[in-house]
Amino acid sequence: MGEFGLIKHLTKDIKNVQPSTKKGVGDDCAVMDFGAKKVLMTTDMLLEGIHFNLEYVPLKHLGYKAAVVNFSDVYAMNGTPTQITVSLGVSKRFSVEQLEELYSGIRLACERYGVDLVGGDTCASMTGLTISITCLGTAAAKDIVYRNGAKLNDLICVSGNLGTAYMGLQLLERERLVWEPLSNSPLKGESISAFEGKEYLLERQLKPEARRDILEALRKAGVKPTAMMDVSDGLSSELMHICSQSGVGCCVYEDKLPIDFQAAALAEEMNLNIVTCALNGGEDYELLFTCSLDDYEKLIPIDDLYIIGHITKPEYGCNLIGRNGEELALKAQGWNAFNE
Repeated sequence: MGEFGLIKHLTKDIKNVQPSTKKGVGDDCAVMDFGAKKVLMTTDMLLEGIHFNLEYVPLKHLGYKAAVVNFSDVYAMNGTPTQITVSLGVSKRFSVEQLEELYSGIRLACERYGVDLVGGDTCASMTGLTISITCLGTAAAKDIVYRNGAKLNDLICVSGNLGTAYMGLQLLERERLVWEPLSNSPLKGESISAFEGKEYLLERQLKPEARRDILEALRKAGVKPTAMMDVSDGLSSELMHICSQSGVGCCVYEDKLPIDFQAAALAEEMNLNIVTCALNGGEDYELLFTCSLDDYEKLIPIDDLYIIGHITKPEYGCNLIGRNGEELALKAQGWNAFNE
């Protein structure tokens, strides 16, 4: 059934009864109406052994990332994150000092993005570390962007680059497997050299940033996206969500996908297809959005923003146009927690 199939199955009969609930399940955030500004709410859970491996993820980086991925959901609705609550499930192997390190990362993220940490919960865990963060944000009703607004001939845009966080994960996993046999060997220090020149890949995996700057640039240019998501589960998966909820198809071009040189070089070294990684890797936390063709000239000057395709009629489906003009159907092969 998969993660999204399960969510749809469990929530299909839920009906909102509160007039303040304007958008429930099915987008990056829920939307509530409490007055002049709308309240956005999202929640994200990270489980040790599923979402992170403490053999190579520093606790401070983990705290920072756990907060930022929630901020990214709010930005994906064209809102501003304002408060978070943090709930932890902690096993007895963690010291107070280690939890302080985790919280230092959360607090650093809050400071950088102007978000208040206002509460949470802590309980014992039998299986390791669990982090659950709920983020609140605000937006004017006219500014909120949902997933279901893409229109025929809209441009498809994405910020940053794709597949880089995934390649950072592949590098960490490869070196973990190399390190274990060397852990009691005098050669163990030689593994560290494998990271030289690949620091950007590690940063993208361990310390992602939410693309607040892209929203600011779009507002300055007078552009409002018609549909938007952040790329957490992979470009293909997110694009297919937008198309499904908007009732449209899409066409994206392989030669327009923004791919970093370090990621491409490592993919070649590891015998991986970098285009497949870019389409399905996940955890990039870039903004994927559609906007009117009339905004083309306004988009061109925006730094680190790329037009990768356009919206088509629904009967055309979701397709990738290869470098030689071949047409391939996109598949949702990104992150799915229930396949791990």
